[in-house]
Amino acid sequence: MRILFALKQIDYEPQGILHLSSALKAAGHDVALTVASAEDPVQFAVEFAPHVVAYSVTTGSQGYYLELNRRIRERLEAFSAFGGPHATFFPEMIEEEGVDGVCRGEGEEALLDLVSALERGEPVSPIANWWIKTDGHVHRNPPRPLITDLDALPLPDRKLVYEKDRFSRRSRLKHFITGRGCPYNCTYCFNQAFNALYRGKGRLVRRRSVDNVLEEVRWVKGDYPLEFVVFLDDTFIVSVDWVEEFCRKYPQAVGLPFFCNVRANLVTRELMQQLKRAGCASVGMGVETADDRLRNELLKRRMSREQIIQACRTIREEGINLITTNMLGLPTGSLETDFATLELNVACRPGYANAFLYQPYPRTALGDFTQQQGLMEGSFDDISSSAWDRSILRFNSPQEKRQVENLNNLLAIAVEWPRLLPLVRWLIRLPRNTLFWLAYKLWKGYAVKKRIHPYHAPLAEYVETIRRFMRFD
Repeated sequence: MRILFALKQIDYEPQGILHLSSALKAAGHDVALTVASAEDPVQFAVEFAPHVVAYSVTTGSQGYYLELNRRIRERLEAFSAFGGPHATFFPEMIEEEGVDGVCRGEGEEALLDLVSALERGEPVSPIANWWIKTDGHVHRNPPRPLITDLDALPLPDRKLVYEKDRFSRRSRLKHFITGRGCPYNCTYCFNQAFNALYRGKGRLVRRRSVDNVLEEVRWVKGDYPLEFVVFLDDTFIVSVDWVEEFCRKYPQAVGLPFFCNVRANLVTRELMQQLKRAGCASVGMGVETADDRLRNELLKRRMSREQIIQACRTIREEGINLITTNMLGLPTGSLETDFATLELNVACRPGYANAFLYQPYPRTALGDFTQQQGLMEGSFDDISSSAWDRSILRFNSPQEKRQVENLNNLLAIAVEWPRLLPLVRWLIRLPRNTLFWLAYKLWKGYAVKKRIHPYHAPLAEYVETIRRFMRFD
C-alpha cells in the first residue's frame, strides 16, 4: 500500500509522522511525504497515487488541512486519515466533507491496522482508536491500550524528512524525544484530556530505555551532520534514576552538547550537576506567570515563586543556560500581572525569556473555563496556529488587549535590559506594528543561537535558519 503524509511546512522533524512512517515501512508499505511550502502537494499526490493520505493536525491548523484534503480528493480516490492532537480531542471532525477516518491517540498500531485492512479489502469500521465514516454513518471506536514498550517501536524514519528537506538533513541541530505521557495536569494542556481518554488503558507515563535513546542519537550522528542535540520531552528530569543512567552513559556514547526541559519543583543541585557533566548546555523551564493565584489555582502548576527563583539560581550557578517560558493574557489576569511576570523573569535572569499569548485550547480545563466564563472573543475556530500572533480573549478594553499583545513582543528585551522598563510601558501603548515584531524576532534569534543552542553553523545553514525564523507565523 502507498501512504502519503502531507505537511504544510517543516520547522523541525515531525516526530509523530516519523514514528508512523517507520512502523508502516517495517510492515512493507510504501511511504512518501509532501511539503506544501516546497512543492504543489496536490500534484505530488496525483503523481504518487496513494491509497491513503494522512494528516497530523494541531488545533489552529485544522482548516488548512481540511481544505488541502478537499483539493487532493478532487483529483484522486484515496482514504483520508486525520490524526494528531486536534483529531484526538476533536474526533467530530469526521463529519467534515472528505474525511474518512479520524485517529484518536497513539497511531502506530492503529494506522498499521487500518492500512492492512484496506489492503486485504476488509472492513475498517471496527478498528480501535478510529472514528470511521462509511456510507454516511460514523463508527466511533474506543482507544486500544497504550503502547507499553516504546523500545519495541522501530526508530523514527528520519530519512522521510531528510530526503525531502535538505535544510533539516544538513542542520547540525536535530531533535529527539525520549518518552510519552506527563504526570502533571496543568489546566492549559491537553494532558488532562489525554489522560482521561486513556484511563484504565495502561501506564500513562512511559520512557524509552536510555540505551534505545542513545542508539538513535548515535545512528543520526553517524549518518547525518550533528553537533547539538535537542530533547523535546516536556519534562526530561521526571525520573531521577533514568536521568542518572543517561548522564552516566551519554558522554561516552554521544559526547555532544544538548538541551532539555526541566521543571522548577524537580530541579536539584545534584541533578543539574549531573546534567552539566553529561554535556547539558541549556535547559528550558516554565515560569508561566508570577501571580500565585494564576499559577497555582488557575493553571494548577503547584509551585511557589521561591521554588522558581531558586531553581533558576541553581541552573545558572551550575553553568547551564536557561530559557524560560511565560504566558501573557491569561484569563482573570491583567496587564499588571503580566508586568509582574516580566519582573519575576528579571529576578530569574534567564538567557532568554520566551513569552506566548495564552490560547484557550478547547477540551482543556482552562479553555473550557474561558469559554464558560464568557472571556473569549469569537470561538475556538478563531485560535491562531501560532501562540505569538494574537489573543482571542476579552480584555477590559481594546487598549489593554493591544498593550498585552505588544508586551508579548517586547518582554524578552525588557528582561535582558530592565532599565528599559519605563520605555516599554510607554511603547506598548502604540498601535501594533512590524517594528515590535522585528525587535522580538531579532533578539530571540540572537539569544537562542548564542545562548540556548550554541553550536557552530556553516554560513549556508545560518542564513537558511534566519530565513525560516523570520517568516511571519
